Amino acid sequence: MTNELGDFLRARREAVKPDDVGLPSGGRRQTPGLRRSELATLAGISVEYLTRLEQGRDARPSTQVLGALAQALRLTAADRDHLQQLATISQGTELCAHARQRAAQTVRPTVRAILDQLHPAPAVVVNHLTDLLAWNDAYDRLARPLGLLDLGRGHETPNVLNFLVGDPRARDAYPDWSAVLDEQIAFLHTNRRGDPAVDALAEHLTVTGGETFAARWRLRPLTSGQTGLHSIDHPAVGPLRLTFESLDLADRDPQRLITYLPADSAASAALDRLVGRQPRNLRSTTGR
Repeated sequence: MTNELGDFLRARREAVKPDDVGLPSGGRRQTPGLRRSELATLAGISVEYLTRLEQGRDARPSTQVLGALAQALRLTAADRDHLQQLATISQGTELCAHARQRAAQTVRPTVRAILDQLHPAPAVVVNHLTDLLAWNDAYDRLARPLGLLDLGRGHETPNVLNFLVGDPRARDAYPDWSAVLDEQIAFLHTNRRGDPAVDALAEHLTVTGGETFAARWRLRPLTSGQTGLHSIDHPAVGPLRLTFESLDLADRDPQRLITYLPADSAASAALDRLVGRQPRNLRSTTGR
């Protein structure tokens, strides 16, 4: 997490357009967003102090300064929470997360039983690294033909981001591949929280995906990722539109249970064929 606080502030500053805060946008600008002088003026701090924050030479801003910067940058609630977490980590008052990450590959037997009970709805458990830890038979039938469950060289478990970044089949599997990649990168960064395993994965993905991954990672995206819609071009049953719902599991290990449901009647019929069930076992979320 070296200078993550400063990097996050700079990323959010560069994401704000002058027009968004009532400033003129004309003239030659060397930054894609606000200049440091503009943000400093809006937040009521000196340019020199903002420079020290962004460069990591001062990692102990006061609550008042954080609040002023958050207001000037018009941060979302998620951004404000993340900024506060970064400030807490940088001041050394948060417990180290390293030890708990070693156990994050284990899924409780009761959770595995829940996965089986959710059949014929595809369901999977992922950790904060987007590793796929456990899944039911319906998810296996959905994901394996896509290549999502294949292990890459040197990987001990299937990983969503490794597939999206490093496997050419991913672009065929997801018509909205770019949006899915953005979503997963945001999930990874949201759950970073000082874990060196996240930084190691990000470094690996930068090597694998180059600027395709690196440019997105530099934006420091955040998301809850709790629910959404995925379009899949499945080799066995054709196009699928699936909604998903996520539940964070109550444990010290950050794990999430994700269940997929058909978004329309066509997807409902396709999933029935995929899992070998009688029609109408899976009702679409739209009711059509």
